[in-house]
Amino acid sequence: MVLRFFILIALFVLLSCSSDTATQSEQSVNVQTEEEKIVEPVQVPEKIYGFLKKDYTIVRDTVKNGDFFGKIMDKHHVTPQKVYQITQQIPDSVFDAKKINVGNAYTILKSNDSLAQPEVFIYEHDLANYSKVYIGDSIYAERDKKPVEIRQRIATGTIDYSLSAAIENANIDYALTNKMANIYQWTIDFFKLQKGDRFKIIFNEKYIDDTIYAGLKDVEAVLFEHRNRKFYAFEYMTDSVNKRTEYFDEKADNLRKFFLKAPLNYSRISSRYQKRRYHPVQRRVKAHKGTDYAASRGTPIWSTADGVVTISSYSSGNGKYVKIRHTRKYSTQYLHMSRRAVRKGQYVKQGEIIGYVGSTGLATGPHVCYRFWVNGRQLDPYKQDLPEAEPMADSLKTKYLNFIAPIKQKLDSIPYQNHDELNLAQL
Repeated sequence: MVLRFFILIALFVLLSCSSDTATQSEQSVNVQTEEEKIVEPVQVPEKIYGFLKKDYTIVRDTVKNGDFFGKIMDKHHVTPQKVYQITQQIPDSVFDAKKINVGNAYTILKSNDSLAQPEVFIYEHDLANYSKVYIGDSIYAERDKKPVEIRQRIATGTIDYSLSAAIENANIDYALTNKMANIYQWTIDFFKLQKGDRFKIIFNEKYIDDTIYAGLKDVEAVLFEHRNRKFYAFEYMTDSVNKRTEYFDEKADNLRKFFLKAPLNYSRISSRYQKRRYHPVQRRVKAHKGTDYAASRGTPIWSTADGVVTISSYSSGNGKYVKIRHTRKYSTQYLHMSRRAVRKGQYVKQGEIIGYVGSTGLATGPHVCYRFWVNGRQLDPYKQDLPEAEPMADSLKTKYLNFIAPIKQKLDSIPYQNHDELNLAQL
């Protein structure tokens, strides 16, 4: 009896060990199975302009002096007959073979075999836009663009000498100089900035391929402190259909006035409105009923307000000139153009190019004579109480003030940098 009891105990122990071993083995198998389920990361095939790199032999180059499309194609063994087909079959709007510029990059994708036949010619018009010309069995082309990343940035600056110097010291795009001058052209005279004036700015930049800077996109907000006064500017879309944006201050007042202060970017006023002036061409004293802005030949001239072109013509005294009626009360005139860019009856917007600086007519050098008419009389625009721009609709004000509230808070919280090389940071 005792013997049977010990035998049973022994069997129980053996079975338990066997069961534990089996369980451990099963767990081991399960662990192994889980390990076998781990999936390696999928390798995404590398592409160039949308093509798989592995499928082609890639040739990169830039247009050199003396290069033209046919010469480049000949260098890569594309026959003159095929070049002719390309120039005839592909619209200039997609790729104009006659207009490839020195310094622009191009890429040729060749077949990945012993023949290495060119299959695609890719021409970069600029950093973002390019044309793909298919030169294989079928000849066609398409325009495309690289993905552009928009990055929001901030900067601050202090005026020591000029706005452009402050922009340069901040190590940001010089285009911001003109942009700020345009935003504040009705409220701040940037030729009369004082040392110690300063600004904060929130703006957006464009980047291609993560590292290639592609220029300024827009300016969201600015705070410019001039003569101890704060001038806010916030960009706001007032016309969603035409995508028209304008700049308003913290009270929803439009920074734009009805008239621009000047009809162009100018270097200096060479002659102001005056009742008696010695005319350098006619060599006699007479009234000068305009304001002369000296500028380089070919400088764009723009309309100082919205209006309709009433005259686009030529006369021996005025040279090539344009006259625009803005309201029943106001008209403006622009003289001595090298070329006119508008026609009679055309509607133009404020800031739209209407011609280019020249010296036609009675002029000794390139400039534009800007004449200002009030109720049919020529007067000095600098002495007129000019109308404001159209105010923001009351229905938009609450929405606008809610829109700018967090932007203004962010702008106000940006600390001014005092060191020479300003620290730019992404918001």
